[in-house]
Amino acid sequence: MNLKGFLFSTVEAAIKKAGRKDLALIFSEVPATATAVFTTSSVKAAPVLLSHDHIAGGSAQAIIVNSGNANACTGEQGLKDAQETAQLVARALGVDSTAVQVCSTGVIGVHMPMERIRNAITPLVDGLSSGTLDDVAQAIMTTDTFPKIEARSGQAGGVSYTVAGIAKGAGMIMPNMATMLSFIITDAAIEPAFLQQTFRRSVGSSFNAITVDGDMSTNDTCLIMANGTAGNSVIKEYSAEGDTFSSILSDILLSLAKQIVKDGEGATKFVEIRVSGAKDDTDAKRAAMAIANSSLVKTAFFGQDANWGRIFAAVGYSGAEVDQSLLSLSFDDVCMARNGIFAGGDAEARGTEILKQKEFTVSVDIGIGTGTSTVYTSDLTHEYVSINADYRS
Repeated sequence: MNLKGFLFSTVEAAIKKAGRKDLALIFSEVPATATAVFTTSSVKAAPVLLSHDHIAGGSAQAIIVNSGNANACTGEQGLKDAQETAQLVARALGVDSTAVQVCSTGVIGVHMPMERIRNAITPLVDGLSSGTLDDVAQAIMTTDTFPKIEARSGQAGGVSYTVAGIAKGAGMIMPNMATMLSFIITDAAIEPAFLQQTFRRSVGSSFNAITVDGDMSTNDTCLIMANGTAGNSVIKEYSAEGDTFSSILSDILLSLAKQIVKDGEGATKFVEIRVSGAKDDTDAKRAAMAIANSSLVKTAFFGQDANWGRIFAAVGYSGAEVDQSLLSLSFDDVCMARNGIFAGGDAEARGTEILKQKEFTVSVDIGIGTGTSTVYTSDLTHEYVSINADYRS
């Protein structure tokens, strides 16, 4: 991965428990154009509040992120701890504290062990020359079973650039931009307004189109930094280079989002939900999310039960405009119901065979308009309950 101008480091700070690296730093050697989206929950963690303020000016140079402690619901002390963390990193790097983004993930309601953080900053900064982006991806994991990383290359004006991203998340996933963190970095030079616009659009069709359990976190953050060290002419909207960059960014975010769903806590199925024929795209999204979040639907997926009636029921209560006599549903290419009626014959047996696969698509045609939406979800298993029953121990 030929990514210029970024350095990485990880250390063990024993934030929750000893034995693994749990504090990471991403540093751009020059100030970077930056934008971010955060959880829309009214209960926001201290690092979210701080980072939201810091990135308001459209630039950033460093991201410090920890796993093991969310620093959420920790009051004034939590905000002071986030501010001190930014100041410690800024002082060690020789940058302004507003150039530092602070991100956390882990247990809610526990104060940060600041003495451990303070002791870790110097070795963290000293290690910047030897770390990798993969190291950071591993350090930010909580209940994840594998690190999530993706990279693509592109060209602008004959100059090559790289876009790379990492994410963490497995449970508490239904971002409105999950517990979800994602950091995207590129050495391309991007016009700031275009970066913000294409980034938010890409988040909408990726991280805001996934759900594992319908729960939103206090800490969700997705952030991009573009430092321009590749040396390309500035990429702008309404250009071939802009279209290429947008496509690359969308591919990376969608790949990371799908990896989160596939790593859903205890998940055994990856399911694509496609809704078409809705009154509009908003109604289609309502219906798709109702299907994807239904515990009855998700347990049917786990049990390989072709219970299409549960899916129709979810569409019915979703709030989307529906005429049940026009509804149709398929598992992959197997039609289960048409015009609101069971397809009959061997449809259930064939549908059950589809649900035995690790990955499949559920397609619902509402039949009244042109609205469409695609979301991604997983099944709901015994293991999910076990993981979340024991999370704080």
